[in-house]
Amino acid sequence: MSDKADIGVVGLGVMGANLALNLADNGYRVVVFNRTGSVTDDFVQGEAGDKGIEASHSIEEMVGMLGRPRTILLMVKAGDAVDHMIAGLSDFLDDGDIIIDGGNSLYTDTHRRHERLEARGLRFLGIGVSGGEEGARHGPSIMPGGSHGAWQHVEPMLKRIAAKAPDGKPCCEWIGPGGAGHFVKMVHNGIEYGDMQVIAEAYDLMRRGMGMSPEEIAKVFTDWNRGRLHSYLVEITGEILGTELEGRPMVDLVLDAAGQKGTGKWTVVSSMELGQPTTLVSEAVYARIVSSDPGARSRAAGIYDTPTRPFEAIVTADVESALYASKIISYAQGFRLMRAASVEFGWDLDLGSIASIWRAGCIIRADFLEDITSAYGRAPDLPDMIEDDFFSAALKDAETSWRATVAGAVTAGIPVPAYASALSYFDAMRSKRLPANLIQAQRDFFGAHTFERVDRPRGEFYHHEW
Repeated sequence: MSDKADIGVVGLGVMGANLALNLADNGYRVVVFNRTGSVTDDFVQGEAGDKGIEASHSIEEMVGMLGRPRTILLMVKAGDAVDHMIAGLSDFLDDGDIIIDGGNSLYTDTHRRHERLEARGLRFLGIGVSGGEEGARHGPSIMPGGSHGAWQHVEPMLKRIAAKAPDGKPCCEWIGPGGAGHFVKMVHNGIEYGDMQVIAEAYDLMRRGMGMSPEEIAKVFTDWNRGRLHSYLVEITGEILGTELEGRPMVDLVLDAAGQKGTGKWTVVSSMELGQPTTLVSEAVYARIVSSDPGARSRAAGIYDTPTRPFEAIVTADVESALYASKIISYAQGFRLMRAASVEFGWDLDLGSIASIWRAGCIIRADFLEDITSAYGRAPDLPDMIEDDFFSAALKDAETSWRATVAGAVTAGIPVPAYASALSYFDAMRSKRLPANLIQAQRDFFGAHTFERVDRPRGEFYHHEW
């Protein structure tokens, strides 16, 4: 038996350290390296002390401790740090060795790195890893893309450490070449932004619109988690709202300024580049931006009367329907974006498989993903989830409550950008005719941009001397 390690892990932050422990728990020999040597020593002598994980104090030393093909997992900050680490590693690696970037890298960077390293004879994978600290430690959802040969080598390892769905299947499957894995992880995070926003809007509607206490709202979310909204995020929302500190609801002590790390913004930018209407994620990103300046909001609140008043004839069941319908739209837009990217980049993404590996381990894990998996099982080329029989029936059923909730929020002065945006998308997509004819006429009037005609074949363009 070789005395060499199976994999090296570079970067011992929360995710890197927990993935190293996960790998060791699953029988793999692991060697770790961190730029700050004391971090490496503390980890190996501390929480990893009984795992057989070995320390290295230089890139060269770590590479020498690995069996061939050498496999190295980078868990460092996205951006220049990844390029710097790859450059350092490349000097010590041979043809066929594998570098894996497990951070939240932008998919275009992953594509660039993949092409460059493949040209040098090295194999590169960009994998999305979702599940946070707990997922990394005990089983995340993993989205690998890049070198298929590298995937074939590490597939058993990644599937072994991944979360297992209720049917026992690992939440890890080949996504596609180049930057496909990181693109799908980016969209996952964009959908996560949307999920958190639609949940936050439900909380706000019950708190301000219905005058409910955090404790009362916690009970509603706990009840919702027993039904069609059963999910990790709904579950923890109930726990958060039920938590107190010194006799006060903990949520009331948290400043209403939400941060972000960039993957939601990347999703929106990519949707614009690919010409796809990912409107709900966009509203979720902008809602965080608006929240980030509480001083500006306080000044405006001092100028304008706040029209907030209790809802009339709106109950929690209506809010639940609005949340569920908006969630359908958010996922529909996200999967539509992935479908467009698959065509644009030739990735041949299996959207049903992607939904399947999100069923456990990741932040957006939910029973809802079983329904999406089934929808793409029925129609692998489904252009938009809202065309599926299951989801179209759900949207029709929710429509009356959804509209009433949005209208009630507008009247009460409570912002619901995600619910309103989702409803507008729903209305636009089912409109046989939109006012874009006027916009195109305006473009032709001032810029001779031409237009197509409803009484002529598509692809024929005309200009009118207005």
